[in-house]
Amino acid sequence: MSSTPRTSTDPDPQHDPQHDWQRWHERRTAQVASPYGPLSLTGTHWLADHPDGRLPSVPGTWREDGDAVLLTAAPEDGISVDGRPFIGDIRLAADHVPVPESRASAGERRLVVMRREGLWAVRDFDPDAPARRFFTGIQATPYDPRWVVRGTFHPYEDPRSVRVENADGRERGLHLSGELTFTLDGTAYALQSVAEDDGSLWAVFADATSGQDSYRFRFLRPAPPAPDGTVTVDFNRALLPPCAFAAHFICPLPPPGNTLPVAITAGERQVLAG
Repeated sequence: MSSTPRTSTDPDPQHDPQHDWQRWHERRTAQVASPYGPLSLTGTHWLADHPDGRLPSVPGTWREDGDAVLLTAAPEDGISVDGRPFIGDIRLAADHVPVPESRASAGERRLVVMRREGLWAVRDFDPDAPARRFFTGIQATPYDPRWVVRGTFHPYEDPRSVRVENADGRERGLHLSGELTFTLDGTAYALQSVAEDDGSLWAVFADATSGQDSYRFRFLRPAPPAPDGTVTVDFNRALLPPCAFAAHFICPLPPPGNTLPVAITAGERQVLAG
């Protein structure tokens, strides 16, 4: 899921927190606008929806082949694999590398093989995508220290899985690792969260601004908790999900209990386009 950066929410002690936030915002905007950032995704094509193997606007023929995808490329398809022109048949596993390093490409486009819950798909990343050309920035609220609070991560004894609707309207499983608790203006709240492989946390949340003054939901990515479970919760770094930049992402919507009744007037709010 992700096209979003893993950045610590703890301010650099050598800089003013507001300055740190501004640098973070600038890096984030540059990453989004990069040639293979989320704005460049022009399609997520599920192979089960195309039994003939022909994907809309994607060269080659792509079919499920057990634990891989079978790509058949003709000379006129102009497909390269591992950086070299390719003709014939090849089995491709799911790409687990940055988009520019995906095995298959067509010109400047990157054709990324992915798998979700046993279903195969091909994503088409195009640096010339209209969304990238028209992007002018990310609307974000300036840094406010009131939105930086201490929280505590409480891992579940056993990880839990819930079914949630995704941005494409389909329901998929979301594996949850524990609860992130914190207090805002004297009121306690909790967000069901995922513990990533690097120890950082990830929570999908909505609030009283969602769908009005901000996108319909956002991501929060705190740094790894300390040994005692304490963690910095910084809503100044609330992130727009990838599907805010391109509708072809399949971001999960907030799980039950992750809609906060308070207005989080902080962090990224909307995508700006000219």
